[in-house]
Amino acid sequence: MDVQGRMPIGRRLPMHARNFPFILILALAVLACSLTAPPTLAPPAGGGTPGPTQEQSPQPPVSPRVGGTEGGPAPAAGRTFYVAPNGDNANPGTREQPWATPGYGSRQLQPGDTLIILGGRYVLREYDADIITPPSGTPSAWITIKGEEGNRPVLAGRDNLITAINLSGVQYVRIENLEITHDDTAAGEALWFQDGLEILGAPAAHIVLKDLYIHHVDGVGVNIQDVEDLQIINCRIEYCGFGALGGPAGEHGGWRNVTIRGCSLSWSGHYYQGGDGSNRPYDRPDGFGIEASQGPILIEDTVAEHNYGDGLDSKAANTTIRRCVVANNFGDGVKLWGDGSRIENTLIYGRGDGNPETTPWAPIVIDGVEQPGARFEIVNVTVDDTVGQNYLMYVQYETPVPVQVIVRNTIFSGRGPNCPIYIGRASTLVADHNLFYLPQSEYILDYGNTTYSCTNIASLGTGNLCGDPRFIRPAWGEVGDYHLQAGSPAVDAGTPDGAPTVDLENRPRDARPDIGASEYRQPTSWLYLPLVARLTINDNLLRGDGRRPGSFAPLNALLDLRQ
Repeated sequence: MDVQGRMPIGRRLPMHARNFPFILILALAVLACSLTAPPTLAPPAGGGTPGPTQEQSPQPPVSPRVGGTEGGPAPAAGRTFYVAPNGDNANPGTREQPWATPGYGSRQLQPGDTLIILGGRYVLREYDADIITPPSGTPSAWITIKGEEGNRPVLAGRDNLITAINLSGVQYVRIENLEITHDDTAAGEALWFQDGLEILGAPAAHIVLKDLYIHHVDGVGVNIQDVEDLQIINCRIEYCGFGALGGPAGEHGGWRNVTIRGCSLSWSGHYYQGGDGSNRPYDRPDGFGIEASQGPILIEDTVAEHNYGDGLDSKAANTTIRRCVVANNFGDGVKLWGDGSRIENTLIYGRGDGNPETTPWAPIVIDGVEQPGARFEIVNVTVDDTVGQNYLMYVQYETPVPVQVIVRNTIFSGRGPNCPIYIGRASTLVADHNLFYLPQSEYILDYGNTTYSCTNIASLGTGNLCGDPRFIRPAWGEVGDYHLQAGSPAVDAGTPDGAPTVDLENRPRDARPDIGASEYRQPTSWLYLPLVARLTINDNLLRGDGRRPGSFAPLNALLDLRQ
């Protein structure tokens, strides 16, 4: 995250589910029967309720599989070893005679091997014997370390141990189904524990992190400096003192060819050294915050909420943020720095997380870009801001380097006072088919030599208009419902040119797409749960059931039934 401050511009500038109980029971019954080929939707939006307590161990949110080799290739036929809390490192590591510590077990592996960590609690305290440190696999023989299916183990760090897993310098390694946190039975400085997983110093490549639950650590949940071909799939990384995903500036290319899918990157800074985070040394930890690289970075079907810093902050070029919910973060919502970056089908709201303090942060920021002519796209995005007193979006406010920004099919709702949009004088804006609603601002946009208001916004480009988007329930600091109500001027007002074929929830768009992240649905035909309900209900009902993430769809899919 950029820690350089920016000056605020204060001086410048029904759905009524009548049949809900019946449908809920029906949906749960269908879910229990494990239907095959369930519909796949984007994960839920973030919520205003606190995350899991130390005693809870929810399964991570579910995301659709989008082709490719998600999770890496199938494990090669190699040896399988076991670790158990009642094991002994003098044992042969079999199911009947397991090893005792994951760190020891990881050092015994060879390419193609699998280490299964059986359910239970493993206290990690000794550097570096207790740290999981596997060797490299090969392209045809990956090394896999995973928790027992249906009985996910807990790795509990203490005594200021630097990390639970060290993948620095390794390749072709898969880590799955583990919970990593601090030892909550310790007291005082003994409960301090730094990063959940790290890749620092020596670059890594071909790494899969899947179904991990990392929480209540003092440092970064996943702290990576240099990596190439990284997949982070269905992971929940929350309550980390220095942020969920991040790392220092790369020395070997930084983050490259990275996919983050179906994750929660939330509540950064709300925990530090056993407390609520009020004593944290870094005041603005992000959900996602990385330094410069060539990318590409894909973040999709992911939630970033209630972070004390930014939701998603990428200095990498070729960053794509798709079907994400970025909600109730204190700092910037989405911040992009690199050429070839795009925000698509994403909902951004709740800047300030309910705190009315005037700050220099904004829902969307494109600034500090040093490459002339860098291109950015914002397509079918919904932005809502309550606190006001700063820009709703700004581009190159402090940097005179020219960039090009395309904004299409996007809702800009600034319900707070004095929150227009700013585009740097040297930059180019192409804007069409956008809906603006800034009832407490004197003007909408400051671009070039023109100040745009509702009286002349149509001259900015085809299809630009003003009007109340008529969200079902806008929110600030809590869960919102940003589906459109009947009569919204956003309905059928977009363009299919360059637009995604599905919306935020993976529902198809028609030939006349709506403006914003979500397509309107007839309230007499569809039942919506707030996006966050899908995550909450999935976590409560499916915690620890051992089923593979692909075996069920978000509950919203089952409730999305014709009445």
